[in-house]
Amino acid sequence: MVRTLRKGRRRGKDARTAARQNGKLKVGIDIPSPDEIRAIIAAASDGDSDGRRPLLLTAIFTGLRASELRGLRWSDIDFKRSALHVRQRADRYGKIGSPKSKAGERTVPLPPMLVNVLRAWKLACPKGELDLAFPSNRGGVEKLSNIVESGLIPIGVAAGVVTRTGKAKYSGLHTLRHFYASWCINLKKDGGLELPLKLVSARLGHASIQMTADRYGHLFPSTDDGSELAAAEKTLWGSASRKSERRRAYQVTHERRLRDHNHRAAGTRGQ
Repeated sequence: MVRTLRKGRRRGKDARTAARQNGKLKVGIDIPSPDEIRAIIAAASDGDSDGRRPLLLTAIFTGLRASELRGLRWSDIDFKRSALHVRQRADRYGKIGSPKSKAGERTVPLPPMLVNVLRAWKLACPKGELDLAFPSNRGGVEKLSNIVESGLIPIGVAAGVVTRTGKAKYSGLHTLRHFYASWCINLKKDGGLELPLKLVSARLGHASIQMTADRYGHLFPSTDDGSELAAAEKTLWGSASRKSERRRAYQVTHERRLRDHNHRAAGTRGQ
Protein backbone atom coordinates (compact mmCIF):
# COMPACT_ATOMS: atom_id res chain seq x y z
CA MET A 1 0.00 0.00 0.00
CA VAL A 2 2.77 2.43 0.99
CA ARG A 3 4.76 1.51 -2.12
CA THR A 4 1.72 2.16 -4.32
CA LEU A 5 1.15 5.56 -2.71
CA ARG A 6 4.77 6.50 -3.22
CA LYS A 7 4.63 5.50 -6.88
CA GLY A 8 1.49 7.58 -7.28
CA ARG A 9 3.20 10.56 -5.65
CA ARG A 10 6.19 10.19 -7.98
CA ARG A 11 3.93 10.08 -11.02
CA GLY A 12 2.04 13.14 -9.80
CA LYS A 13 5.29 14.96 -9.11
CA ASP A 14 6.60 14.08 -12.57
CA ALA A 15 3.40 15.39 -14.16
CA ARG A 16 3.58 18.66 -12.24
CA THR A 17 7.27 19.05 -13.09
CA ALA A 18 6.45 18.62 -16.78
CA ALA A 19 3.63 21.15 -16.47
CA ARG A 20 5.98 23.70 -14.89
CA GLN A 21 8.52 23.16 -17.62
CA ASN A 22 5.82 23.70 -20.25
CA GLY A 23 4.31 26.76 -18.59
CA LYS A 24 3.50 28.63 -15.42
CA LEU A 25 2.03 27.29 -12.19
CA LYS A 26 -1.73 27.18 -12.59
CA VAL A 27 -4.48 27.45 -10.00
CA GLY A 28 -6.47 24.23 -9.89
CA ILE A 29 -3.58 22.23 -11.34
CA ASP A 30 -0.40 23.07 -9.45
CA ILE A 31 -1.97 25.41 -6.90
CA PRO A 32 -5.09 24.50 -4.87
CA SER A 33 -7.92 26.93 -5.49
CA PRO A 34 -9.55 28.79 -2.55
CA ASP A 35 -12.58 26.48 -2.82
CA GLU A 36 -10.34 23.41 -2.66
CA ILE A 37 -8.53 24.79 0.36
CA ARG A 38 -11.84 25.48 2.10
CA ALA A 39 -12.87 21.88 1.44
CA ILE A 40 -9.57 20.56 2.82
CA ILE A 41 -9.91 22.67 5.98
CA ALA A 42 -13.48 21.46 6.47
CA ALA A 43 -12.49 17.82 5.98
CA ALA A 44 -9.65 17.96 8.50
CA SER A 45 -10.81 16.58 11.84
CA ASP A 46 -11.19 19.11 14.64
CA GLY A 47 -10.09 16.64 17.29
CA ASP A 48 -7.32 14.64 15.66
CA SER A 49 -4.71 13.26 17.99
CA ASP A 50 -1.76 13.06 15.57
CA GLY A 51 -1.43 16.76 14.75
CA ARG A 52 -2.23 16.48 11.05
CA ARG A 53 -4.90 19.18 11.12
CA PRO A 54 -2.77 21.83 12.89
CA LEU A 55 0.18 20.96 10.66
CA LEU A 56 -1.83 21.32 7.44
CA LEU A 57 -3.42 24.55 8.66
CA THR A 58 0.02 25.90 9.50
CA ALA A 59 1.23 24.97 6.02
CA ILE A 60 -1.78 26.66 4.43
CA PHE A 61 -1.61 29.90 6.43
CA THR A 62 2.17 30.38 6.72
CA GLY A 63 3.61 28.87 3.53
CA LEU A 64 6.44 27.14 5.38
CA ARG A 65 8.47 24.56 3.51
CA ALA A 66 7.97 20.93 4.54
CA SER A 67 11.43 20.88 6.11
CA GLU A 68 10.64 24.04 8.08
CA LEU A 69 7.36 22.59 9.36
CA ARG A 70 9.13 19.42 10.49
CA GLY A 71 11.79 21.46 12.27
CA LEU A 72 9.46 24.03 13.85
CA ARG A 73 9.74 24.24 17.65
CA TRP A 74 7.23 25.47 20.18
CA SER A 75 9.80 28.00 21.31
CA ASP A 76 9.67 29.46 17.77
CA ILE A 77 5.94 30.20 18.08
CA ASP A 78 5.06 33.48 19.77
CA PHE A 79 1.44 33.19 20.86
CA LYS A 80 1.36 36.68 22.37
CA ARG A 81 2.44 38.36 19.14
CA SER A 82 0.65 35.84 16.87
CA ALA A 83 3.76 35.02 14.89
CA LEU A 84 6.21 32.20 14.31
CA HIS A 85 9.93 32.43 13.69
CA VAL A 86 11.66 30.16 11.18
CA ARG A 87 15.06 29.42 12.68
CA GLN A 88 15.76 25.83 11.69
CA ARG A 89 14.69 22.98 9.42
CA ALA A 90 14.78 19.19 9.36
CA ASP A 91 16.23 17.60 6.21
CA ARG A 92 15.02 14.41 4.55
CA TYR A 93 17.12 12.36 6.95
CA GLY A 94 15.66 14.03 10.03
CA LYS A 95 18.78 16.06 10.74
CA ILE A 96 18.16 19.51 12.23
CA GLY A 97 20.01 22.40 10.63
CA SER A 98 19.77 26.02 9.52
CA PRO A 99 17.21 27.25 6.95
CA LYS A 100 18.04 26.96 3.24
CA SER A 101 19.35 30.52 3.07
CA LYS A 102 19.78 33.63 5.18
CA ALA A 103 16.41 34.84 3.88
CA GLY A 104 14.91 31.60 5.16
CA GLU A 105 15.25 32.90 8.70
CA ARG A 106 12.11 34.99 8.95
CA THR A 107 9.03 35.88 10.97
CA VAL A 108 5.59 34.98 9.65
CA PRO A 109 2.35 36.35 11.17
CA LEU A 110 -0.33 33.90 12.29
CA PRO A 111 -4.08 34.42 11.77
CA PRO A 112 -6.25 34.18 14.93
CA MET A 113 -7.86 30.86 13.98
CA LEU A 114 -4.47 29.20 13.56
CA VAL A 115 -3.25 30.59 16.89
CA ASN A 116 -6.21 28.94 18.64
CA VAL A 117 -5.64 25.64 16.85
CA LEU A 118 -1.96 25.61 17.82
CA ARG A 119 -2.74 26.47 21.44
CA ALA A 120 -5.05 23.47 21.66
CA TRP A 121 -2.59 21.19 19.85
CA LYS A 122 0.27 22.14 22.18
CA LEU A 123 -1.59 20.50 25.06
CA ALA A 124 -1.88 17.19 23.22
CA CYS A 125 1.41 17.29 21.32
CA PRO A 126 3.92 14.48 22.11
CA LYS A 127 6.78 15.81 24.18
CA GLY A 128 10.41 15.40 23.24
CA GLU A 129 13.85 16.85 23.76
CA LEU A 130 13.68 18.66 20.41
CA ASP A 131 10.58 20.64 21.49
CA LEU A 132 9.04 20.10 18.05
CA ALA A 133 5.57 21.40 17.25
CA PHE A 134 4.80 18.57 14.81
CA PRO A 135 6.86 15.60 15.99
CA SER A 136 6.49 11.88 15.54
CA ASN A 137 4.60 9.92 18.16
CA ARG A 138 7.86 9.54 20.09
CA GLY A 139 8.71 13.23 19.98
CA GLY A 140 11.32 13.02 17.25
CA VAL A 141 11.40 14.42 13.71
CA GLU A 142 8.43 13.18 11.71
CA LYS A 143 9.02 11.68 8.28
CA LEU A 144 7.62 13.66 5.37
CA SER A 145 6.14 10.50 3.85
CA ASN A 146 4.10 9.90 7.03
CA ILE A 147 2.73 13.45 6.95
CA VAL A 148 1.70 13.13 3.32
CA GLU A 149 0.38 9.56 3.37
CA SER A 150 -1.50 9.77 6.67
CA GLY A 151 -2.44 13.44 6.50
CA LEU A 152 -2.52 15.37 3.25
CA ILE A 153 -3.64 12.55 0.94
CA PRO A 154 -6.49 11.05 3.02
CA ILE A 155 -7.76 14.49 4.02
CA GLY A 156 -7.68 15.59 0.40
CA VAL A 157 -9.67 12.54 -0.62
CA ALA A 158 -12.16 13.09 2.21
CA ALA A 159 -12.54 16.70 1.03
CA GLY A 160 -13.38 15.53 -2.48
CA VAL A 161 -10.30 17.24 -3.90
CA VAL A 162 -9.46 14.36 -6.20
CA THR A 163 -8.57 13.46 -9.76
CA ARG A 164 -10.95 11.80 -12.21
CA THR A 165 -9.80 8.42 -10.90
CA GLY A 166 -10.59 9.36 -7.31
CA LYS A 167 -7.01 9.84 -6.13
CA ALA A 168 -5.82 12.83 -4.14
CA LYS A 169 -5.32 15.75 -6.52
CA TYR A 170 -2.48 17.25 -4.46
CA SER A 171 0.10 14.90 -2.98
CA GLY A 172 2.85 17.25 -1.87
CA LEU A 173 3.07 19.84 0.91
CA HIS A 174 4.67 22.26 -1.54
CA THR A 175 1.22 22.71 -3.12
CA LEU A 176 0.03 24.30 0.14
CA ARG A 177 3.05 26.61 0.00
CA HIS A 178 1.99 27.57 -3.53
CA PHE A 179 -1.49 28.32 -2.23
CA TYR A 180 -0.09 30.57 0.50
CA ALA A 181 1.86 32.50 -2.12
CA SER A 182 -1.29 32.96 -4.20
CA TRP A 183 -3.26 34.00 -1.10
CA CYS A 184 -0.66 36.66 -0.31
CA ILE A 185 -0.89 37.94 -3.88
CA ASN A 186 -4.66 37.86 -4.50
CA LEU A 187 -6.69 41.06 -4.20
CA LYS A 188 -8.45 41.75 -0.90
CA LYS A 189 -11.80 41.83 -2.66
CA ASP A 190 -11.10 38.25 -3.74
CA GLY A 191 -10.18 37.12 -0.22
CA GLY A 192 -6.44 37.62 -0.56
CA LEU A 193 -3.91 39.73 1.33
CA GLU A 194 -2.86 41.85 -1.69
CA LEU A 195 0.77 42.10 -0.58
CA PRO A 196 3.52 43.67 -2.72
CA LEU A 197 6.11 41.43 -4.35
CA LYS A 198 8.88 42.31 -1.88
CA LEU A 199 6.77 41.32 1.13
CA VAL A 200 5.56 38.12 -0.53
CA SER A 201 9.19 37.18 -1.15
CA ALA A 202 10.05 37.86 2.51
CA ARG A 203 7.10 35.79 3.76
CA LEU A 204 8.19 32.85 1.61
CA GLY A 205 11.83 33.14 2.63
CA HIS A 206 13.12 33.33 -0.93
CA ALA A 207 16.77 34.20 -1.44
CA SER A 208 15.83 36.93 -3.93
CA ILE A 209 12.81 38.86 -5.16
CA GLN A 210 13.60 37.63 -8.66
CA MET A 211 12.99 34.06 -7.53
CA THR A 212 9.53 35.05 -6.30
CA ALA A 213 8.80 36.99 -9.48
CA ASP A 214 9.88 34.10 -11.71
CA ARG A 215 7.70 31.61 -9.86
CA TYR A 216 4.64 33.65 -8.94
CA GLY A 217 4.83 36.91 -10.86
CA HIS A 218 2.09 35.85 -13.28
CA LEU A 219 -0.35 35.53 -10.35
CA PHE A 220 -0.25 39.24 -9.57
CA PRO A 221 -3.49 40.86 -10.82
CA SER A 222 -3.20 42.99 -13.92
CA THR A 223 -4.08 46.63 -13.29
CA ASP A 224 -4.15 47.78 -16.93
CA ASP A 225 -7.76 46.90 -17.68
CA GLY A 226 -9.75 48.80 -20.31
CA SER A 227 -11.27 51.46 -18.06
CA GLU A 228 -8.01 52.27 -16.30
CA LEU A 229 -6.17 52.29 -19.62
CA ALA A 230 -8.71 54.71 -21.09
CA ALA A 231 -8.46 56.99 -18.05
CA ALA A 232 -4.68 56.97 -18.19
CA GLU A 233 -4.74 57.65 -21.92
CA LYS A 234 -7.13 60.57 -21.43
CA THR A 235 -4.94 62.06 -18.74
CA LEU A 236 -1.77 61.69 -20.76
CA TRP A 237 -3.35 62.75 -24.07
CA GLY A 238 -5.14 65.68 -22.48
CA SER A 239 -1.96 66.84 -20.79
CA ALA A 240 -0.02 66.56 -24.03
CA SER A 241 -2.80 68.37 -25.96
CA ARG A 242 -2.85 71.24 -23.48
CA LYS A 243 0.89 71.61 -23.71
CA SER A 244 0.68 71.56 -27.51
CA GLU A 245 -2.06 74.21 -27.47
CA ARG A 246 -0.01 76.43 -25.18
CA ARG A 247 3.04 76.06 -27.43
CA ARG A 248 0.92 76.91 -30.51
CA ALA A 249 -0.63 79.94 -28.81
CA TYR A 250 2.82 81.15 -27.78
CA GLN A 251 4.10 80.67 -31.31
CA VAL A 252 1.16 82.61 -32.85
CA THR A 253 1.61 85.44 -30.36
CA HIS A 254 5.34 85.56 -31.01
CA GLU A 255 4.82 85.65 -34.78
CA ARG A 256 2.21 88.45 -34.49
CA ARG A 257 4.53 90.52 -32.32
CA LEU A 258 7.36 89.96 -34.78
CA ARG A 259 5.22 91.11 -37.74
CA ASP A 260 4.08 94.20 -35.84
CA HIS A 261 7.66 95.03 -35.01
CA ASN A 262 8.71 94.63 -38.65
CA HIS A 263 5.84 96.86 -39.84
CA ARG A 264 6.80 99.60 -37.41
CA ALA A 265 10.43 99.33 -38.41
CA ALA A 266 9.54 99.58 -42.12
CA GLY A 267 7.33 102.66 -41.47
CA THR A 268 10.12 104.40 -39.63
CA ARG A 269 12.59 103.86 -42.47
CA GLY A 270 10.00 105.24 -45.03
CA GLN A 271 9.75 108.53 -43.18
